[in-house]
Amino acid sequence: MLDHGAAPPSTESPAAGGPRPGRGLMRRKPVEALVAEGGQGEGGSLKRSLGMWQLTMISIGATLGTGIFIVLGENIPKAGPAITLSFVIAGLTALFSALSYAELAGTIPVAGSSYSYAYATLGEFVAWICGWCLIIEYGVSVSAVAVGWGQYLNELLDGTIGVTLPDALSAPPGSGGYFNLPALIVVLLAMVFLLGGARESARINTIMVAVKIAALVLFCVIGFMGFKSGNYSDFMPLGRVGVSAAASSLFFSYIGFDAASTAGEEAKNPKRDLPRAIMLSLVIVTALYVLVAVVAVGARPWKQFEGSEAVLADIMKDVTGQSFWATLLAACAVIAIASVVLTVLYGQTRILFAMARDGLVPKVFAKVSPRTGTPVANTVIVSVFCGVLAAAVPLGELANATSIGTLFAFALVNVAVVVLRYTRPDMARTFRVPLGWVIPVMGFLSCGYLMWNLPGITWQYFGYWMAAGLVIYFGYGYRRSRLATASQK
Repeated sequence: MLDHGAAPPSTESPAAGGPRPGRGLMRRKPVEALVAEGGQGEGGSLKRSLGMWQLTMISIGATLGTGIFIVLGENIPKAGPAITLSFVIAGLTALFSALSYAELAGTIPVAGSSYSYAYATLGEFVAWICGWCLIIEYGVSVSAVAVGWGQYLNELLDGTIGVTLPDALSAPPGSGGYFNLPALIVVLLAMVFLLGGARESARINTIMVAVKIAALVLFCVIGFMGFKSGNYSDFMPLGRVGVSAAASSLFFSYIGFDAASTAGEEAKNPKRDLPRAIMLSLVIVTALYVLVAVVAVGARPWKQFEGSEAVLADIMKDVTGQSFWATLLAACAVIAIASVVLTVLYGQTRILFAMARDGLVPKVFAKVSPRTGTPVANTVIVSVFCGVLAAAVPLGELANATSIGTLFAFALVNVAVVVLRYTRPDMARTFRVPLGWVIPVMGFLSCGYLMWNLPGITWQYFGYWMAAGLVIYFGYGYRRSRLATASQK
């Protein structure tokens, strides 16, 4: 709910979570300090140029893509027709966390997203863990989305000129490919757009989002022509376990709303617009996901989704008996998935920007071009890394790794809301999570439930990732953080 009558923020005291020199892992960064340094980087500042509509499009752009165009087909065999329930479960989990994000985004409108929220409430060590999870969420998500782009690119090439790229250069490793060249190309293209500036990138993204929404509406119209109610006769053939397993994997499809919160230092009116953009985008995306899933299963028996890649294009071809519609959808999917790469890559660079400004990662990630107002070196480094990762790692493992990192970060955001309500009840909040602490607790528990249902191998990779993060933190960030160096003066 909107809260227009809250008291103005007060000066943060040590008891309320201010900086505590010498307290090491528990040192916290005052909220006022986070907000005051918004936009400031090394050598330049980020530009405030984004309105609510652009923020909403960033959130939709980062969310609506591979999750529905690619991952849907991979998860229907897990849950059967009950895939719609899986989307609802994942959507509810995202909703609980989105409400918490909306409150914190309106209260602490900075680029670091949940990393910065944790720094202000739970301490530097927890903030580092959260930031490290966000790196896997954003960086690996870019790579996973880019992998799916090549599959629809081949569908488009086949439908237009009758030529496709060989599997060795277009398929993910483990699926007949050796190096996914299209995945690398789409990441590098997104990098070029981002280097032009946030406003310019947002304009391009808005156009691409409009295209992808139109494509999904078109799919639903045509797919409904082939709808057979008998495909839902055995609604939950694999039981609750299948529904839960699919929901855990499909959560990957909802992570994009977090991207809007990373634009806190480039929004014109972040306290008002960020909460609205987060909630509006989640409603639009969830409605589209459920509708597309219902139509897809109605148009094709769930057992026939096994091994299907460009699943929505295939369904349109089957229903109409013509390749034109499938080719048109493939063209839209190429644009749609590219917009996810663009917006998620944007979010990754802003997370690293905030961490570098705090001294937890090298300062090169905080350097901003005075001309474009963008972190140029940061963008190039992240893009090259994500592009190579996309070209060399299978999609399935990337998607699951993204889900577990995201769920962990979202769980911490729900905790941060409760902590900040307790330590700073006087702060002005343009949005408040309804029902007090009930929603954040439900958000925390639902994130934990979906994490529990992820495969053991995903937990193993997550453990390796966290171990590497701890080595980097204690070897670099712990001593070089700005709070640590300030306490030594």
